[in-house]
Amino acid sequence: MPGWMDLAYTTAGGVVGAAVTNHLSRTQERRELRAAVMQQLLRVEAVRDEVYGIAPSRREGPARQPAGVRAPVAARFGAVAVLEDGRDAERAQREAVAELVAAALSAGVPRRVLDFAGGGAEHALRCEVLRAVDARLGGVLGAPLDELAVACEEYRQTTAQLLLGALWQPWRTRPRLRGRLRALRRDAAALHRMQEALESVLTGPQHLDALAERLRGSRSDQGAPRTDDGPGPAA
Repeated sequence: MPGWMDLAYTTAGGVVGAAVTNHLSRTQERRELRAAVMQQLLRVEAVRDEVYGIAPSRREGPARQPAGVRAPVAARFGAVAVLEDGRDAERAQREAVAELVAAALSAGVPRRVLDFAGGGAEHALRCEVLRAVDARLGGVLGAPLDELAVACEEYRQTTAQLLLGALWQPWRTRPRLRGRLRALRRDAAALHRMQEALESVLTGPQHLDALAERLRGSRSDQGAPRTDDGPGPAA
């Protein structure tokens, strides 16, 4: 009888120990996945913060984009948005968002939440590009650009907070998710209309000609060699 009791205790102890080990392992894994998402989210935000300006595009025509990828907004002005280290800002953002999506999906964040978070980052960067173009033209947009900047930042923060809620407190986020996504969809449509309106002003013939002249001047002043693609010196 004592032998059976010892065996029962040993077996029960082994089962409990395995369960505890499994729980601790999963907890550690979730922490690591969430940490990876936070790191990638900071990287996405850093792209916008590091926008240095615009540079003349070295392509003779518009660059071909992969299917489903929106053409860079700077390309509409014959320019490239560049970061402080000289990289293409819009390309860097696409790469950062792709890595954020991969990390967040692994952590269990719903894809539709990530779509809005990526859209928030995209709207914010597009606003920075418009700000850089407007600055090169001497500030022709005025108050509407400031209003757009405020709206873009509010939308970016809202989408980022939704992502964080889905990451850290999914049980609280899930019940209201559908309604919040509907509201974000309306906000995104309004932002798109605001951005299109300002872009239509900046892409007017007189502004495009003036911008092209200033970009050519900055290129010749710095003696940049012309190549097939990539940005020239930042303007």
